[in-house]
Amino acid sequence: MSEERKNLSMMNEGDPINGSLVVERIDLKVSSTNKYFIDVDLRGATAKLNGKVWDNAQAIFNKIKDSKVVTVRGVLTKYKDQFQIKIEKIDSYTGDESAFIEQTMPRSVYDLAEMKNGFLGFINSIEDPYLNKLLNEIFSSEDGSKFFKSPAGKSWHHAYLSGLLEHTLEIMKICDLMTTFHKEVKRDILLSGAMLHDFGKIVELSSEPGFDYTDTGKFVGHIVLAVLYVDRVIKDKLPDFPSHLKDQLFHLILSHQGKLEYASPVEPKTIEAIILYQADELSAKTNAYKQAIIKGRNEGNKWTRPLPLANNNSLYIPEDFEIH
Repeated sequence: MSEERKNLSMMNEGDPINGSLVVERIDLKVSSTNKYFIDVDLRGATAKLNGKVWDNAQAIFNKIKDSKVVTVRGVLTKYKDQFQIKIEKIDSYTGDESAFIEQTMPRSVYDLAEMKNGFLGFINSIEDPYLNKLLNEIFSSEDGSKFFKSPAGKSWHHAYLSGLLEHTLEIMKICDLMTTFHKEVKRDILLSGAMLHDFGKIVELSSEPGFDYTDTGKFVGHIVLAVLYVDRVIKDKLPDFPSHLKDQLFHLILSHQGKLEYASPVEPKTIEAIILYQADELSAKTNAYKQAIIKGRNEGNKWTRPLPLANNNSLYIPEDFEIH
């Protein structure tokens, strides 16, 4: 177990906090009693915690507001069943901020090379020559390399480096399994849609601490960004790409969130699109629920906080729950 994991993820209420952490957000606020305080979200390699500074807040905020890494001394407290740092002292980090951030960025627990090899193996299994060439064009590019290292979300699911690859690979495996049960399903188009459905997230989300949405991501969204990207590659590299195949591929990308109220421009109208939507739901929600259980376990709780994704139900946290 790493020192950082012991210092954050496995700590108990009342334990001292003393170390360097990445700043994801910092604000100067005013309390109900008209007193200034600092509200800051801090992150290590294995956990994210909110912190509060109550004394001399304005002067301290002006000193550290532009810092990307800070050194913190304080005590771990609980507020509404969630851990929070009562910060006694906070200063700017004096070392190399960029190097520290790189070392502590949350990332997939799975080996990147193994995931990438598995992903490329799926591409090689695509028999349709147009889809095979399209996938090779995209994933052998600089943007393809960015895909392998990007997060899949800001906070909900797979919100860590290479989370996008992990999430996509999970979906591909689920989709591939379904084709063994249902021989009528068109494997090549289904897996191609699975590989490309979230490709727009390489533009929608920043890979910097906090994984914030970019301006383009907020204006356009990852679904439309993916279709625009694939369409551009087809026009530039594959002018003979069959129009009916392009329509089916675009439909998979555009409908993968399932419902109009879930920001899907269209709803699934093929069996492949239905499978992709359900596979995406299964991968995303399982990961989101798992992260909630991990957070609740680390806070010493027996149940998670009420989760909107679970109709505001709390999930049970088994005593023997382990991260694999």
